[in-house]
Amino acid sequence: MISTKKSFQEVLKEHHYELKTNRPEIFQINLGYLCNQQCKHCHVDASPYRKEIMNKETLNTCLQKIDELQVQTVDLTGGAPEMNPNFLWLLDELAKRDLEIIIRSNLTILVEGKFKSYPEIFKQKKVRIISSLPCYTQENVDKQRGKGVYDKSISALKKLNELGYGKDKNLILDLVYNPGGASIAPDQSALELDYKKRLQEDFDIKFNQLFCITNLPIARFLDDLEKAGKALEYQQKLIDAFNPATLNNLMCRNTISVSYDGKVYDCDFNQMLKLPSKGIQKIEDINAENILQRTVLTGNHCFGCTAGGGSSCQGALT
Repeated sequence: MISTKKSFQEVLKEHHYELKTNRPEIFQINLGYLCNQQCKHCHVDASPYRKEIMNKETLNTCLQKIDELQVQTVDLTGGAPEMNPNFLWLLDELAKRDLEIIIRSNLTILVEGKFKSYPEIFKQKKVRIISSLPCYTQENVDKQRGKGVYDKSISALKKLNELGYGKDKNLILDLVYNPGGASIAPDQSALELDYKKRLQEDFDIKFNQLFCITNLPIARFLDDLEKAGKALEYQQKLIDAFNPATLNNLMCRNTISVSYDGKVYDCDFNQMLKLPSKGIQKIEDINAENILQRTVLTGNHCFGCTAGGGSSCQGALT
């Protein structure tokens, strides 16, 4: 954790604000840290070499809790969630329920091996796809995510468009932008217009929304900041950009984050820092009472979600 003169908790006190959870609307499941990519900005530190995978027993417990809590949305993430061996089984189970299913895909997985058939399956299940494309230029994407990633991503987007994603109102395709370096995510609405213009002109690609997500100083991104001697500078930049208007909309207030081993966290970032939810350790401990009005466990990384227009798994907060 980066040391700073002012902590996030101190800033909350200055604004007379206590960060509490509301009724959970989003049940986010991290299916494992295995991924076909190894991106520089990855806060999960995912890679082809990670072995952590959620097993079927834990997935069944998640389904039980999803039913009990009657959440509106299930958000599947990773790593590459598609690489979990029980992924298609889970998708079938979720499709039986009246809820929104989100897949967070890195796109490149959808043009590799057996996963080439997954876009058609997503269409059948009317899955909402939130996909990573940290820039609309090849140079920036390949620099951040690896050589050849841009071309594969464009191929995947074209395939999804052919199936109706980004065009049919029932087939939602959203993109995610991450800054390439030590900077805060820019204005989301303005950048979305740029993305749509460039992707339309260059490739005739359409999508629904762009989500701008600020990189938090943890895991692999923090390692890069420290190597460049910019960790403290970046943390101060986040602190200086603190926006109290983001607090009521923070994702930790309406989201449950479950790790591959069934542990419960207030958000995906806390999961990576191994900061467990207060009062709830494992998924089986969740009930309708203890999930409400918990005090969120915070740290200085939380400045990343409250800087500028704010940042969450669904993009800007203001």
